[in-house]
Amino acid sequence: MSSADPTVDRRIRSVVIIGGGTAGWMAASAINRLVDPGRLKVTLVESAEIGTVGVGESTLPHFRAFNASIGVTETEFMRATGATFKLGIRFENWGAIGESYFHPFGVHGAGNEEAPFHHYWLKASRTADVGSIDDYALPAVMARDERFTPPTSEPGALGSTFTYGYQMDAGLYAAFLRGRAEAAGVTRVEGKVVKVNQDDRGLIRSVTLERGETVEADLFIDCSGFRGLLIEQALQSGFTDWSHWLPCDSAVAIPCALSRPGTPYTRATALKGGWQFRIPLQHRVGNGYVYSSDVMDRQAATDELVGRLEGEALAEPNHLRFKAGQRTRNWMGNCVAVGLSAGFIEPLESTSIYLIQKAITTLIELWPDRTFDPADSREFNRVMDMEAERIRDFIILHYHATRRDDSPLWDHVRTMDLPDSLAGKIDLFRSRGLVQQYREGLFAHPSWVAVFLGQGVTPDRHHPLADKVADAQLIPGLAGLREAIRRAVVAMPGHDAWLGGVQR
Repeated sequence: MSSADPTVDRRIRSVVIIGGGTAGWMAASAINRLVDPGRLKVTLVESAEIGTVGVGESTLPHFRAFNASIGVTETEFMRATGATFKLGIRFENWGAIGESYFHPFGVHGAGNEEAPFHHYWLKASRTADVGSIDDYALPAVMARDERFTPPTSEPGALGSTFTYGYQMDAGLYAAFLRGRAEAAGVTRVEGKVVKVNQDDRGLIRSVTLERGETVEADLFIDCSGFRGLLIEQALQSGFTDWSHWLPCDSAVAIPCALSRPGTPYTRATALKGGWQFRIPLQHRVGNGYVYSSDVMDRQAATDELVGRLEGEALAEPNHLRFKAGQRTRNWMGNCVAVGLSAGFIEPLESTSIYLIQKAITTLIELWPDRTFDPADSREFNRVMDMEAERIRDFIILHYHATRRDDSPLWDHVRTMDLPDSLAGKIDLFRSRGLVQQYREGLFAHPSWVAVFLGQGVTPDRHHPLADKVADAQLIPGLAGLREAIRRAVVAMPGHDAWLGGVQR
């Protein structure tokens, strides 16, 4: 019979996921619920002896849609993971030491301007003191005042100009998903994979575990972390190295006790050897120092992070080594890499879970049959390459757009050659204040504006449409918008008060 014979059932009947953690249990939960429920056998193989990295304690707003798709409510999620709300990221010392700005999950302005809002702000700021661009983003002011309320769906309302993500305990989230997935029929197998068995076409047919058990499947998902047990060690996908542009290759993480109520934002503070993150949860603070081993050794990074903790350390330092880059092919044959096995871009903009989510949803959209048409894997790899490269450029911008010269790291990133795709974006914004648009990929117009302006990439001119509003009308209008945002924020409950309502 031909492969196109409609009488032949070629549907995927079994999926094996290698590795647990955030990526593995997200994949198991989504595939089990959304793909052929009741007829598809989903098995996850993991070893309790192999620890997980625990990436993704800070999320983007897209994560809310993933939880909803697998039937998880916000209340049960936040209770299970000690989560707090996240309105964006506060960046300190990136453009220059002593400077700070906010990357909000929302727009600057009221969202109804004829030209992008920052052009009006640019025009007015050349002749008057109109404050920071952050003053005109509702979520930035909410974060600064530590207030929170969900956005409204009312079109045109100021409260509709933002969204939010979460800050969560990634270990608790994986455990939460595991409990739900196993209750829904996912089979967990304890064991270490010692052999990957392939057929004469190179497809993976089974894996052999340390105790001799063989686990077979039609489709394999590699969630084995940096090892890339299937996609790299067995299939030799290859790796595209981006460490020239993203030289931080190490991290140390230490959770500590809360010294004050949790804040509705993540903080990223640039230091000589890299940068420190602070992720406040309900029950602790996640802290880490992401650094370049060419500039700083492991002990020095640990000592500096310990010295900057706001409370008692709650665990021993956890050290990681990594290389920034992307697997050359994330889908090969009947194997799809998800999470760290597919590559890693440092956690500066909280993109790890987004890339896990994007890989899972794209795989489900392109769900194959047992013929494994190469067109499916080509499209998957195109989408994931595009996502990773656009995130890469956005992260590089944070490093390159700096005036810091206080260490070899900052000297390198400030003066290095850039990918053409990013160099063009910077030139366009610097000359005309325009953000290069794209229909697919993460980080839309407001995100690029926040980082460009926050780190001192100032356009030479504003858009001519902004000149349709005279200064005599524009400057009072901006003052009125700032006041409207201030009044709206003052009327909101505190972040902790809103969390208290979620916990009850």
